[in-house]
Amino acid sequence: MSGDDYFGLFGLPARYAIDDAALESAWRTVAAQVHPDRYATAAPAERRVAMQWAARANEAYRTLRDPLARARYLCEQAGIDLQTESNTAMEPEFLMQQMAWREALDEAREAGSESAYAGLQAELGEAARTLRQEVTVLLDERHDARAAALKVREWMFVDKLAQELRRARSPE
Repeated sequence: MSGDDYFGLFGLPARYAIDDAALESAWRTVAAQVHPDRYATAAPAERRVAMQWAARANEAYRTLRDPLARARYLCEQAGIDLQTESNTAMEPEFLMQQMAWREALDEAREAGSESAYAGLQAELGEAARTLRQEVTVLLDERHDARAAALKVREWMFVDKLAQELRRARSPE
């Protein structure tokens, strides 16, 4: 088994735009090679190594199939620390948009308005699509991981707010 990074593990080019079918096929191939059942009668050390490779393959697959996680991974592979816990600096326009979305969510909660929830969900979905397109260009065409990281952080906010919206819309 080889592959210093997740893309190498699956024999895929290290780029944001990814062929989902190729990823799925490569993951199945790797997973079959390192599945612990194939090593059931092997020595304990071999079984441990197979389990480690299986875990690595599964983590790589989960990361690469998720568009936001894949973008984060590529930025980190390029040496960019996203500083998700400590760096809250963003473009002023995006900060204003954040406040507007937060207010819209608060208003939808207060009113219990399904149409307000649906409208905000549509806005957040469009924002996520736009950010995904921007990240694709920044990573694959411009090779600008630093600029992509700023967009990834914005996308993370949009994703988090969308999750919050889903919870507010259907409390358990």
